Formats: sequence, C-alpha cells, structure tokens
Amino acid sequence: MAERYDLVVIGAGPGGYVAAIRAAQLGMKVACVEKRATLGGVCLNIGCIPSKALLDSSEYYHLAEAKFARHGIKVGGLEIDLAAMHKRKDGVVKALTDGVAYLFKKNKITPVFGTAKLASPTLVKVAGNDGKTVDLEAGHVLLATGSEPINLPFMPFDGKTIVSSTEALAFEKVPGHLLVVGGGAIGLELGSVWRRLGSKVTVVEFLPRIVPSSDVEVGELLRKSLAKQGLEILTETKVTGAKVDPKVGAKVAAQDKDGKELSFDADKVLVSVGRRAYSEGLGLAEIGVKADPKSGKVAVDKHFRTNVPTVSAIGDLIAGPMLAHKAEDEGVAFAELLAGKAGHVDYDTIPNVVYTWPELASVGKTEEQLKEEGTAYKVGKSPFSANGRAKAMDETEGVVKLLADARTDRLLGAHVVGPRASDLIAELVAVMEFRGAAEDVARTCHAHPTLSEAVKEAALAVDKRSISA
Repeated sequence: MAERYDLVVIGAGPGGYVAAIRAAQLGMKVACVEKRATLGGVCLNIGCIPSKALLDSSEYYHLAEAKFARHGIKVGGLEIDLAAMHKRKDGVVKALTDGVAYLFKKNKITPVFGTAKLASPTLVKVAGNDGKTVDLEAGHVLLATGSEPINLPFMPFDGKTIVSSTEALAFEKVPGHLLVVGGGAIGLELGSVWRRLGSKVTVVEFLPRIVPSSDVEVGELLRKSLAKQGLEILTETKVTGAKVDPKVGAKVAAQDKDGKELSFDADKVLVSVGRRAYSEGLGLAEIGVKADPKSGKVAVDKHFRTNVPTVSAIGDLIAGPMLAHKAEDEGVAFAELLAGKAGHVDYDTIPNVVYTWPELASVGKTEEQLKEEGTAYKVGKSPFSANGRAKAMDETEGVVKLLADARTDRLLGAHVVGPRASDLIAELVAVMEFRGAAEDVARTCHAHPTLSEAVKEAALAVDKRSISA
C-alpha cells in the first residue's frame, strides 16, 4: 500500500533538497527520491563542489610554484600528490552530502533511494537501489531531476579518453595534453585545473569568443588572462570528429573559420558544450506532461506547475540559466507558493560566475544587450590595479564594470573580472534586487582596504567622480 505524502520531490540536487526542506519547514509531509546513493545531486557529488575543491587545490599549487617567491616565501622540492588532492576533494563532497542527509533527518524528510517514475499524476513508483519497489502517493509531485552533459554524436563519451566533466574531475594522472571542446564555464574551469597542474590545455570554441553570454569587454579580459596562464584558446573553430586509440589517446579533427583542417593529438578530450535537461524515463508523456523532445525541458506557469496541475518542475528542467542557485531559489519559491505564501524569483538578478582565476561574475544586462535594446546607459569602471587590497594581495588583474540607466541611474548590469569576483557580485545583486542606483553603491561606506572598494569606485565612475582612478 502506497504511503501518502503532501509532497514527493524527484531529485535531491540543490533545487530538490532545498524545496523539500522548505516544504517541511512549512508543515508538509515530504519524501525525496534520489537515484544516487547520496543526496546533493550533480552539484554536490560530481559538479560545483568537487570542481571548486580541485580549483582551489590547483590554485594553491600554482601560487607556490609561481607567486610565493614574490612574497618572500621560498619553497623547494615542490611536488603534486594528485591522490591526496582527490582524497581532499572527496572528503569535502562527503561532508556536504552528509550535511544534506542530516538536514533531511532534522526536518523529518523521508529520503528514498532509487529511480522514480510517475505512474499517475499523484503516484510515484520507485525502483529502489536495494531491489525493492516503493509506491509513494503524493498530494503534489515536484520534478527536480537536473541535467546531464550533452553528448556529441560524432565523438561520444567513452568515459576514458573522450569524457564529460564527471571523469575530468577524477583523472588518475595529469594529462599530457587536454583538449577541451567548449569555451564555457565548465570547460574553462576544468581546463584551468589541469593547466595549473602541468597539462598542455587547448580550448576549442565554435563561437567567436569564450563565455559567449558574458559582457564582451570582461569576457575578453578573461580570455587574455587565461592565455597568459598558458591555455591555448581557439575560437570560431569547429570540432568535427575524433579517432580514439586507448593506448595513446585521441586524434581530434577540427576546422577553423576559413575552412582550414586542423588536427590535435590529445591524451584526454573533455567535451563541455552544454547540458540537457534530464527528463527521460520519468513517465511524463504517459501522464500527459509536455516536455520538449530536443531540450528535455518542461513548460511551467508562474507557480512552477506543468500542464498537469499536481506536477511541478524547477531548476534545469525549466527555462532559464542552468545554475544551482537558480534552482535553489525556485525550490524555495515553489514550496512557499504550494503552502499559499508569496514565493518569488527575480530572473533579472540571477548572478553567473566562472570560477577561473581571475574569476568572472556578472548580473543583469551586458553592454551589448543594452545597445541592442536601445537603452541609454552610463558606464563606470574601476581597475583592480588601483585598489590597495588587490595590490597587497598581488592580484591586480581585472576590472569592475557597472552599467546604469542614463536617466534614472538605476543599476542595470554589473560585471566583474578579478579576484573574488564571485563574492563581490553579491552586493550588486542585492542593490539590483531592490531596484537600486549606482549612487546607492557610491554612497555606501565600504571598509578599507578591501576588494569591495573597487565596486564603490566603479559606482563613483558612473558619475565621473572616481577617487582612486
């Protein structure tokens, strides 16, 4: 006999587990189905968290190798212990997935480990990882199954030589040559990890520039910085195929914008050309939920409900950027709306971050978008080279760039490439969330000396009254 729940969440990633916790806080009886053996989804297990752990480890190695001497620190016999790096990374992952399990227990959420399928709009059948079948009856079902890497049909993943980000987080040795197909966040971040640790890294991007959704100016600053670090970046270049020899790696064929044929010998090929919503096998078609056959995405209304009223969806399964924090906010909003409260997500103020070094962080409109819209705007910029804390840190690369409405001064966009951009962007997200102006940032006292003063200086520069530059 099926056990009855107010809410059954399918998927325990950032969107799913946050929605489950918020719903439980609001008094609902909640179950959450997860096909992995641990909670946390792609993000905690094989995505955001392990990649950042390796990024930090590789950055420490790079600092010791290239920058410590400038700070008067002498290091001899520097070596890489890749197994120890992976062990630390795995420890970080375990601590956080265990933390989600603790939060489920604290909030009396029932975790169910197995593969879920909708038998009806209110019945979820789970093929348990333990071999047993579990039926869950739900007042409401939330789909939060996330996404998976796009597989190129002409060079499919083999898990060893041609790999996705999952395998690229666990190479047993540093590749001699890593070819990265795709110049987005995932490819650049993992390319940075292995370049710092000694790989030759070639990034091949089909579009005219890397991080193509970013503001052109800050994207170009990041490209120049990564090129200085040794990443070879080829834009307007199309990969056309690969021949794999398990003993030596892969020979990858490509074509540049002029039609010239190119060939690369690589030990490993990381394909990171985007992600596809994971909606297959859920039984959506059988119960009438409409999903796009190409993208896998599901259409929802402003309350996250699909065309079947008892089934909702959030995160990578629906329109919008495929970002963990977007899914988290949607999870909270969904639970609050389900409870009759006023849940809300402002899709105009979702930040986007590339965790290379320097980092790139953006929110709101780019300069190119404002030009295309015909919006009159002002620009304020402040380079980190004029920032005292950045000089003290020996991290003066990059700039803060703010875009404000020419008439009202309302902040329309913010773009940072530089040290700790991922943290600096939060202030600007908050100001934009409250429809604030550049003047609001400029009139706010920022501690000295801090990197955040570059944000204030950029706000002052919007009105052409920067103090430090």
